[in-house]
Amino acid sequence: MTGTNRRQFIQGGALTAAGATAALGYEKPGHFMVDCQSHFFVPELVEMMAKRKEPPYSYRKDGQTYVVTGLAGQDAWHRRLRDNHMDVDAKLAAMDEAGISLTTISTNDPGPETFGTEGPAAARVINDWIGDLGKRYPERFAGLIVLPLQDMNASLKELDRCVNQLAMKGILLYSNLEGRFPDEPEYAELFAAAERMDLPVLLHPAHPVTYEQTKGRGMMAGLGLMFDTTIALGRIILAGILDKHPRLKLVCPHVGGTLPYLIGRIDHQTQVLGRGAENIVKPPSEYLRSVYLDTVSPIPMAIQYGIDYVGVDRMLYASDHPWVDPKTIAGHIQSLGLPSSDQQKIFGGNARKLFKL
Repeated sequence: MTGTNRRQFIQGGALTAAGATAALGYEKPGHFMVDCQSHFFVPELVEMMAKRKEPPYSYRKDGQTYVVTGLAGQDAWHRRLRDNHMDVDAKLAAMDEAGISLTTISTNDPGPETFGTEGPAAARVINDWIGDLGKRYPERFAGLIVLPLQDMNASLKELDRCVNQLAMKGILLYSNLEGRFPDEPEYAELFAAAERMDLPVLLHPAHPVTYEQTKGRGMMAGLGLMFDTTIALGRIILAGILDKHPRLKLVCPHVGGTLPYLIGRIDHQTQVLGRGAENIVKPPSEYLRSVYLDTVSPIPMAIQYGIDYVGVDRMLYASDHPWVDPKTIAGHIQSLGLPSSDQQKIFGGNARKLFKL
């Protein structure tokens, strides 16, 4: 990128979702394009949730469907589902409009770990639906697995079923599991299994532990979710999980949350002040460079920083549809003026290798 172009997009800052495509002049890439973060609410799970009285549950009001999540001691989060949140045709239409060849499709929060003893059943409902979508549209969708991690034996059985019977391509791991972070010892077998089976693990925000602190001013989604993945990824690094499992393929969405911007401070804390370094043998910044990042950010300079930090070979195009128009993020990538070879890697080449598509 030239200095002039860099100044232009830095000065321009974030574009609105409505105006991003037109302002950036987005054009469909003429090559294989993979969306690595795109979500779908499984209708059967929403029906299952309608029978529940405590979070997670769903209900109908004024002709609309709402999904409710929450952690103990916190207010519940009520989210209204839009028409395209459970509509396969709408998903395909959005993909076609953006030029997306294939999507690694996953459900959205709530995950099976929030359903208590019903967790294994909820996981099967979700995975059967997502896996069937991949079978019906093998050239358009590849499924990501969710697991009832409150029951590790059930999780490992479900993982084996999803890979060997449903041909699913990776694991969606929530940033907190009913308030517990995934670096805790009870989840260790998950990382061992993912490394052994060579399955990418996509870290994804859940109902955040900072919900109470960020719900005011409407900042729960803007800050709370990002803090959750930041804390989870930082803990995974400092727990030494990437040392124990050096072949683990870990993906952090939203250009790493806020960790890439804070990692120098984490390095100083561990390497200079000796705080939290007991389980690692390298500076945290070196581990972070081994993580894949996706491009979901509504500001181009954040995507550029991610590329500069982890390298173009570890950046993955993703949209976060249906919450975000896929063309918005794609247009931001194109606005960076990257070489064609780098764009091909980000838009699809890296994902094909990572997920074995």
